Amino acid sequence: MPFINLLKEILHLDSVSGDESRFSNFILQYIEKRKNSWKVTPEIHFGEEFHDNIVLVFGKPKTVVFSHMDTVGFTARYENQLVPIGGPELLDGVWLVGRDEAGLIRCKAKEIDGNVFHDFPRKIETGTLLSFEQEVVLQDGFLQAAYLDNRVGVCTLLRLCETLENGILVFSTYEEHGGGSIPYLIKFIYENWKIRNALIADVTWITDGIHFNKGAVISMRDSYIPRKTFINRIVDLARDANVPFQLEVEAYGGSDGREIQMSPYPIDWCFIGAPQENPHTPIEKVAISDMESMFKLYQYLMQYL
Repeated sequence: MPFINLLKEILHLDSVSGDESRFSNFILQYIEKRKNSWKVTPEIHFGEEFHDNIVLVFGKPKTVVFSHMDTVGFTARYENQLVPIGGPELLDGVWLVGRDEAGLIRCKAKEIDGNVFHDFPRKIETGTLLSFEQEVVLQDGFLQAAYLDNRVGVCTLLRLCETLENGILVFSTYEEHGGGSIPYLIKFIYENWKIRNALIADVTWITDGIHFNKGAVISMRDSYIPRKTFINRIVDLARDANVPFQLEVEAYGGSDGREIQMSPYPIDWCFIGAPQENPHTPIEKVAISDMESMFKLYQYLMQYL
């Protein structure tokens, strides 16, 4: 399946933080259908002890790549109130969708005095999750949709499965709302395979120094600072790969790299991903060329890191 078609398909699968099971099951089914045609058939670790996380182990791994399955969204509270999950950005005219026991839900939301309220004509069952209504637009070398964060990363890992010989790929949960899955995943991975290198496949921001169609972004720091010697090694390999890339320095933001850095294990980490506009909105936008750069960079790093 061409990667754009795969990306379009997974963009239509809901997976708000804390409710990743349906998307996790889709990924497991995708793996089962294709694993025997891949260059190396991986060990697959999943199940109740992993919650909805999936760990794929190929060959003799030295490096692990994490990509989170969850997205931002909203939880229905009381009196038409919604509680944000993660940091969704409400734009004028944006539709939210979901389902409760009474049926399908499609409504708009508005922030009033710091609280978010929906306009659905009936009560929404307490605890119901809502997400942005999806509209995927492919035009002029760009893809625009809700939840490119982090379907771009997930798609990259699914593409890597086809040719990866040695490495670990992790589809993780809860990243958008404080994390929580990485500590036990890191423990499992380090204690079984003594992995020392970790990469974070996610999306980052277009800024005054980061632009479309200039390649994937290697983050030298955000609100956390990875070890400089490891970043230098990544940058040297990226240059050897002859793949376009950009270097990012930010004071804010974060990723699952934070939990790796805070873990008790001596694991280096680096965030590498495509840049996007309009984060945490239904009109996130990514250049196709930057997604392709991201994939090629990961292919090279997993071979030589």
